[in-house]
Amino acid sequence: MNLNTDHLMRCIQTLRSSLTFFERAAPDSVDQEVFRNAIVKGYELAQETSFKLLKKALRDYGHGAKKLDTTSIKEVLRLSATHGLMTLEEVERWFAYRDNRNNTAHDYGEGFAKETLKLIPNFIADVTQLEAVLRERYSEGKNNA
Repeated sequence: MNLNTDHLMRCIQTLRSSLTFFERAAPDSVDQEVFRNAIVKGYELAQETSFKLLKKALRDYGHGAKKLDTTSIKEVLRLSATHGLMTLEEVERWFAYRDNRNNTAHDYGEGFAKETLKLIPNFIADVTQLEAVLRERYSEGKNNA
């Protein structure tokens, strides 16, 4: 199976850039708020893209597409650890990222943004690691499952 991780890589690059611009913006400025919003949306997009790729990768281990569509994200993450796509420590951190992401539906306020911003550096490292694993295992011509 071939998985194209280009979109995820672009999400990661955009998230990194948004964080850099946020950090350079004047505190409490409109520019900083714009970049904070970009970080939150980039964080959400990188997660959703990651989950779609993980579901595709898990099909290579005999998990059916229809079943995976109804499987909770946390269970998808557990399965990813079972099949060596993530470590247990990474899965635990992804649980926290997912819990934080679920809060976006209820709270786009400053408190949420500050909490999310604390997670972003580790999230960028973890999503970059995931992209590398998926690219290595599922790039064209490879199938290490």
